[in-house]
Amino acid sequence: MVNYPAGQRPHNNSHHINRSRQTIQYGSRGMSLEDKINKSNQYYRNHQIAIIHKKPTPIQVVNVHYPKRSAAKITEAYYRHASTTDYNGVYRGHYIDFEAKEVKNKTSFPLSNLPDHQLKHMQDCLNQGGIVFLILSFKAHNEIYLVPFKDLIHFIQSSDKQSVPYDTIKDISILIEEGYAPSLRYIEAIDQYLERIESEVNP
Repeated sequence: MVNYPAGQRPHNNSHHINRSRQTIQYGSRGMSLEDKINKSNQYYRNHQIAIIHKKPTPIQVVNVHYPKRSAAKITEAYYRHASTTDYNGVYRGHYIDFEAKEVKNKTSFPLSNLPDHQLKHMQDCLNQGGIVFLILSFKAHNEIYLVPFKDLIHFIQSSDKQSVPYDTIKDISILIEEGYAPSLRYIEAIDQYLERIESEVNP
């Protein structure tokens, strides 16, 4: 059994192979968003495209059961501190930091899914020049988006809404294509985001 702080649960380019939409849907059927990202990260690392990993969350082991001499089983543990974001790494000389969320709501993304400590961490990374974003999977629409954090935090700070409308997410985000290898082509979406940043700096 793993116990969480404050009752919180952890949140869960041309060189890519083109596939038909039918093949894509079949190939990724049943895979969680985390599975898609993890498989994609492995592909990106193997091909020296980007080095991005899922962050481990340190735990404090409390009880260990030894069913036999050669095996040990953790039966109780605590997370030492609240998690920051799910993934980080390096791509094209940029520090990459992002959180991944699966959204069941059809019309909006509830901001309750982003606790204050995560918002602060992402803002701190943005302040240091990092490329910071969310990957949101709208399961009802079968769509996955890269949501730039700087646009998301602008919405949060300028609105008193408790959720971000789906149409707003579409407006500020970049649609991520799915494929076979990698299963989630989010590096292509990062490339588009970097081009957007460059155009804002040098219009």
